[in-house]
Amino acid sequence: MLLASLEHVEFGYSDVPCLEEASIELYSGEFVAVTGPNGAAKTTLLKLVLGLLEPWKGKVHLSSKNSEGKKLVVGYVPQQIAAFNAGFPSTILEFVGSGRYVRGSWLKRLNAEDHEWTEKALRQVGMWELRYRKIGELSGGQKQRICIARALAQESDILILDEPTTGMDQESRFGFYELMHHEVKEHGKTVVMVTHGLSEVKDYLDRIIELERKEEGGWKCCTMTSCSGHFVPVGSLP
Repeated sequence: MLLASLEHVEFGYSDVPCLEEASIELYSGEFVAVTGPNGAAKTTLLKLVLGLLEPWKGKVHLSSKNSEGKKLVVGYVPQQIAAFNAGFPSTILEFVGSGRYVRGSWLKRLNAEDHEWTEKALRQVGMWELRYRKIGELSGGQKQRICIARALAQESDILILDEPTTGMDQESRFGFYELMHHEVKEHGKTVVMVTHGLSEVKDYLDRIIELERKEEGGWKCCTMTSCSGHFVPVGSLP
């Protein structure tokens, strides 16, 4: 099922576009990487998919329903999670548990099922034993993990992850790739992940969306401050 798409989208932050003729499709049950050099508008691409930015031209589609006909739940983990400061008042358990409110009123009390999903998500990212720690006390990699856990606790249909392995050591990164692969293949989730570590994760992927720089002529992939356009091919892995 088609969950999200961009069709001939153009967008920029000044009078010069940083994305032109961007067309992608995201389907249920696939693990997709978004890759490209620094400044290639990868984060911008995600924000357009999520509806956080309005395109100058073109069409953006984000389904309101999942493959079962229920409300589509989107989990988004942005960059710079390490910005949680030392005074952030929430415990890990409270923070991850708050993801359950996406499936009900913010005034509801969490029930046994909510607590089960919270525990399961924390165990999946290896943070259950630290559940009573304050978020501000965590390392950057640990903060990444609990934000991923919160998205998992939401029972998200589609996970949009912007460089989620930043701050993780190698063992944690490969554990994360295995977890995302499992969520896709066993539970039909969709994972869209910006990464610079394509060589590490490529064996787990279904498709790659690559923002490419061309040296001579045509579209170029430049920095956001001096950009004359981006070329966005969608390729399948061999």
